[in-house]
Amino acid sequence: MKQNIASFMIGLCAGIFGGLIGIGGGLIMIPLMVALLKISQHQAHGTSLVALIFTGISGAVIYGLNNSLDIPAATALAVTAVFTARLGARYAHSLKEWKLKKAFGIFLFFCALFLFCKPYLSDVIIVSASPAAKITVFLVAGAATGFLSGMMGVGGGTIMVPAMVLLTGFSQHLAQGTSLLVMIPTGAMGAFTHWRMGNVNLKILYGLIAGILIGTYCGGYLAQLTDENILRLIFTTIMILLGFRYISTAYPE
Repeated sequence: MKQNIASFMIGLCAGIFGGLIGIGGGLIMIPLMVALLKISQHQAHGTSLVALIFTGISGAVIYGLNNSLDIPAATALAVTAVFTARLGARYAHSLKEWKLKKAFGIFLFFCALFLFCKPYLSDVIIVSASPAAKITVFLVAGAATGFLSGMMGVGGGTIMVPAMVLLTGFSQHLAQGTSLLVMIPTGAMGAFTHWRMGNVNLKILYGLIAGILIGTYCGGYLAQLTDENILRLIFTTIMILLGFRYISTAYPE
């Protein structure tokens, strides 16, 4: 019972922060699962991916109802992402736990940098004019997204959304909706690969999924009432601190 309550609260926190800031909840779920539920880093990554599939489904439905989905772009992104997600999951499994923690810490720093620079990205938009160039952007971004998603246990919006906004001229809402749609097959492939290697903790999934779905809805509502710049600064600081903690993981004797 305590484990179910804890997993629900972790999912709730991840969903609220994700809804407030507009990023996936894996960046919050993974550190909390490791710290509070005492599961391994590998299991945290695999379990996070399973929960994020449901985030992708609910989010894509909401964005779809508001005509903020691009099916052809999502298809092009997913074509390469589903293959590299499997590679990323296998690579994460091959790493020793301390190495995976350090890699996750570096990834947190990257996400913090992106979040900090997010308001200024609109000033450097370089739109690819030709359809062939756009398809190339989608395929390359999908490949990078899939690998990082499978390895880090996250949705991959950190890669997909900037690529779509800066290089293909997508609006922020259209990019986020399309990213959520791609998260479904990509997360499913990564999660399935992690599950086959024993890196998914099924016992805590029910609480995580329920919490993240409720939290995402609440976070999206609260985002309309809160100053985004303050939230962005708080979350960036949290990610930097967590990044330091993970990168400073002690080498095994």
